[in-house]
Amino acid sequence: MSAIHLLRKLSRKPPSRLHRNLLSSTFSMDLPPDLARTTLIRPFSNHPAIFTNSHRLIPSCFRQSNLLPNLVSEKTKSIGLSSREFSTSVVETNTSDRVVGLSPNPLVIERIHKGEETIGESVSGGEIIGNEIKKSEETLVREESEAEKEAWRILEDAVVRYCGSPVGTVAANDPGDKLPLNYDQVFIRDFVPSALAFLLKGEGEIVRNFLLHTLQLQSWEKTVDCYSPGQGLMPASFKVRTVALDENTTEEVLDPDFGESAIGRVAPVDSGLWWIILLRAYGKLTGDFSLQERIDVQTGIKLIMNLCLADGFDMFPTLLVTDGSCMIDRRMGIHGHPLEIQSLFYSALRCSREMLSVNDSSSNLVRAISNRLSALSFHIREYYWVDIKKINEIYRYKTEEYSTDATNKFNIYPEQIPPWLMDWIPEQGGYLLGNLQPAHMDFRFFTLGNFWSVVSSLSTPKQNEAILNLIEAKWDDIIGNMPLKICYPALEYDDWRIITGSDPKNTPWSYHNSGSWPTLLWQFTLACMKMGRPELAEKALALAEKRLMADRWPEYYDTRSGKFIGKQSRLYQTWTVAGFLTSKLLLANPEMASKLFWEEDYELLDICVCGLSKSGRRKCSRVAAKTQILVR
Repeated sequence: MSAIHLLRKLSRKPPSRLHRNLLSSTFSMDLPPDLARTTLIRPFSNHPAIFTNSHRLIPSCFRQSNLLPNLVSEKTKSIGLSSREFSTSVVETNTSDRVVGLSPNPLVIERIHKGEETIGESVSGGEIIGNEIKKSEETLVREESEAEKEAWRILEDAVVRYCGSPVGTVAANDPGDKLPLNYDQVFIRDFVPSALAFLLKGEGEIVRNFLLHTLQLQSWEKTVDCYSPGQGLMPASFKVRTVALDENTTEEVLDPDFGESAIGRVAPVDSGLWWIILLRAYGKLTGDFSLQERIDVQTGIKLIMNLCLADGFDMFPTLLVTDGSCMIDRRMGIHGHPLEIQSLFYSALRCSREMLSVNDSSSNLVRAISNRLSALSFHIREYYWVDIKKINEIYRYKTEEYSTDATNKFNIYPEQIPPWLMDWIPEQGGYLLGNLQPAHMDFRFFTLGNFWSVVSSLSTPKQNEAILNLIEAKWDDIIGNMPLKICYPALEYDDWRIITGSDPKNTPWSYHNSGSWPTLLWQFTLACMKMGRPELAEKALALAEKRLMADRWPEYYDTRSGKFIGKQSRLYQTWTVAGFLTSKLLLANPEMASKLFWEEDYELLDICVCGLSKSGRRKCSRVAAKTQILVR
């Protein structure tokens, strides 16, 4: 019997009593309720196929679905797997169960029958012939420019394969780079624009594989210097390595990095958030929602959400993180509650609420997500927003106010307002602060956080308009010769020395310190399209297209106007290529682009967490929040 026939047979019949007993006896640890009845397979440190102390490397032999039933019955008896050594979901135990182990060709297809003939198989608006997706006529109408053709060649050359199947793209693929460091790895954050480019082109296999393989790498027991960040952490990146089993045999394994090799040894907070956002995008663009419904995927979402929503000492609905835990992965003074993380957190919360199956085991989590969404949206809209009116209000703040009715709730001293801001802020524009915590407002403009707040509707419709007005008014500062500044302005002189620790890579107007990153184009494009202003994105994209191909697709650009290629910039940077392609495809397919952003959620304005408080306080600002909404 072939592997496919075996999988189909297993998926149509419930497990035997012997198998159910095996499932229940395998686990001794405290697992989530819907995972406690699921058999999982995880490699282990003392297995002869794996290097010593490489307990996270995942051998490809465990990926073969046709071997899973035998592995469950034989391997667990012969070698005594511990409960922490499992990671790949295999069998669900209700009558509608299906095998959910990874297969080399995980595309979900729908056959189209006419009479006795199978005339094709549909996916993402096209047809599958064999394993190839035939592009629809609409996709083929627009003629590609030379820059686009080269970009596709570079992107396809950057694809990483595991067990013969595509699983991601390397961060950079410069043939002249002799010291790639970790740029030869697949980063969750970096792969998102690549994934969207493939999805918009009608190629979903690589994205599905990526989502499932990274899910298997999700942390259950992860240590850095003997400390565990908790279950649910997604790795920053992974690498496919070839391991020698014996003199004549080798095995491919996945080796993830959870931050132990990163600059500063910081765990990636944004990886799990991007993973959830990409999971939703995959379903929206392909129409394949079966991936979201799998028990292992549902459990992965819950683990990430439980990690993010865990109780702590923080008093704010925003997510408390350290420096270097997101795209800005070096010390840049963004520790605390940086806007980038909050906008991604808000998006991941909305995605999770949309994708989670509501049942007895998930109802409390879904309720917690809704409450957090309400509190987070009000907090960001009310306290992070600055425009000329709000700055004048801060300028006149009274300090040391002790009461629940205080205007200056975070005890911000007016002297914190930087001199550059007074002349820089336009009359008709505004933006969300880079960071906010007690006695500290970071007035820098952070591009990714503001754009993603527009895309996710974290900011109000009025605020969204004002953010784009700001970009238009300050075009030379944010766009310049190469879109887009990662933040504005740069830290200079003593600020640079004190806040960055004299970081030689983050010198003023370079890298994270206000360098220009072409990969941010796709998020700018999505924000502009949502607000009905695609001409801004087209203008920025035209600027980039003039230079990117000639400059060999750099990672970032330096100087105040983005005129020079970054001094340590990698060439043939994959997410630079992918950001350009995704922007092109979004502008060419407005209907597909509309599936990737969120509209205002008016139900959130009716949810009030104040009433749930045991303190007895009933004063709430929901009315104030509602007045900010611009009804179109």
